[in-house]
Amino acid sequence: MSRAVEESNRRMLRARDAMDRAYARPLDVAALARMVHVSEAHFIRTFRATFGETPHRYLQRRRVERSMFMLRETERSVTEICFAVGFTSLGTFSRTFREIVGRSPSEYRRSAGPPVAAPSCFSMAWTRPSSFGEARGTSG
Repeated sequence: MSRAVEESNRRMLRARDAMDRAYARPLDVAALARMVHVSEAHFIRTFRATFGETPHRYLQRRRVERSMFMLRETERSVTEICFAVGFTSLGTFSRTFREIVGRSPSEYRRSAGPPVAAPSCFSMAWTRPSSFGEARGTSG
């Protein structure tokens, strides 16, 4: 891999990390492009070539992933979650969620059920103070 490609990949990773940190804020392609020192059009093209999706689609997917966690782990309403993860429209959130997950947020919440805890015997064995190999049932 050439040095220029490595540098480009590093810059795109920096932009993606910024998007991950600020997923609930509106997408500012111009600011991201400035961060990696390229034009907006070049940023979008390079991001897509590097990660296989546009910055907008990546951000939508990250928001949906975060909402999936919130639907499973909290009692917040779908509308509250929609706005908490950065969508500005419940309709857009529901449509995007269905496109990515294959069902509506409410259907997902119903099917996810309560979180399943690990059996206590597993937890006790995993956290037992002993050597690394013995605690996990391996030798060496």
